[in-house]
Parts: sequence; C-alpha cells; structure tokens
Amino acid sequence: MNLVSVNVGMPREVIWKGMTVRTSIFKESVDGPKMVKRLNIQDDGQANLAVHGGEDKAVYAYPAEHYEYWRQELPDVPLPWGIFGENLTTNGLRESSVHVGDQFSIGSAEFVVTQPRMPCYKLGIRFQSDDMVKRFLASGRSGFYFAVSREGEIRAGDRIKPIARDDNRLSISEIVRLYVAKTYSEEDVTFIRRALRVVALPENWKTYFRNRLQNANAHSF
Repeated sequence: MNLVSVNVGMPREVIWKGMTVRTSIFKESVDGPKMVKRLNIQDDGQANLAVHGGEDKAVYAYPAEHYEYWRQELPDVPLPWGIFGENLTTNGLRESSVHVGDQFSIGSAEFVVTQPRMPCYKLGIRFQSDDMVKRFLASGRSGFYFAVSREGEIRAGDRIKPIARDDNRLSISEIVRLYVAKTYSEEDVTFIRRALRVVALPENWKTYFRNRLQNANAHSF
C-alpha cells in the first residue's frame, strides 16, 4: 500500500448556476513533502467548516483504483489525481476492506479512519454535472475520511502501513450501505449495534443510526 498523490487546494469562489459559491473542491497534486496538522494538510483548507473539515474530517482519502472505473464512466472528462476533492490518492486501501477505526501511518504522520464521504453538490460543480453526486453515491466508491492522530510529514510515494484494526470490523462499504438502506433486516440491526460501539465513528453518525435503530425496533425481528 502506498500514497500515490498528495492533493491540496485553498477555498476559491466559482460561479454555479448564476450564484457565487465558495468551495475547496478543487485540489491539485503537489510534489515534495507536506506537513499534516490536526485539522488539515499544509496549504489546504476547507471552505465551509460547518459541514467540512474538523478533526473527524481532517483528511479525505480516495482509492486510485477507482479512477479506471471513472475513466470508463466519464470518457471525455480529464481525471487528474485529486479531481474528487481528495487530499490523498491511495493505492491498496478499498472501502470493502478498510474499517472505521482502523489506524495507519503514512510518512511520519498517523491517521484513524472515521467515516465515509457523503458527497454534496460541490462535487457537481467540480465536474460541471448535476447528476455527478447521484452517480458518485450509487457507484459505492465513496472514499473515506481520516482523523490525524499524530501530526507529521507525508509525500507521494510514502508507504501506507497498518498500525491497528478496529475490533468491530465494520467496513466503510457497510457503513454506506446501512446509511442509504430504506429498510433494515435483523442482520442489519446487528451491524448497527456494532457501529455504535466504534469509538472513531463520529457522534452525528451514531445519532443517525440510533434513530434508525429505534425505528427498526418498532418492528418485529
């Protein structure tokens, strides 16, 4: 497993559907080392801290393996590293095998997986496409956020080393599936109870699942 690209970008204003929108979705691949801080990467920023950034969303990672899928889906769209707004383009980490709470080191920094990425309309701005958000979510290729557990320096080419796996083994893919599911099976309820035990899962996700679980408990299982 290795870090393919480090991508950064500061907030900018763009015109979308006649409105001025402030966004940091535009990231560019950079050479050389970058310092990872508790809330972001050097020379990177978030435009709206109410929904982006913070300790639980300090760094966004996206698997390089997904780019081939998108090249097939979007044959006329250039796809440089970072186009999905990711800070880290990774190799060897997939949503089906990465669990919330898993810990990794990259360079001298250390990270904890916290949650999937739920796309907002700004992804549509990046691709100049109204349906990109829907297509992104439907693809199952969400990527995931890291919290920074140890500040340090990273650069493209660094190895990604596992430090620890969360005991609950709830994958990013499973979290996304449970989030979008219209109804829950008895097995799904068991998965949700496991999700609630994951220390690294942010409280807003736990609140959402508690509410869904309360609703599910109103039915017979």
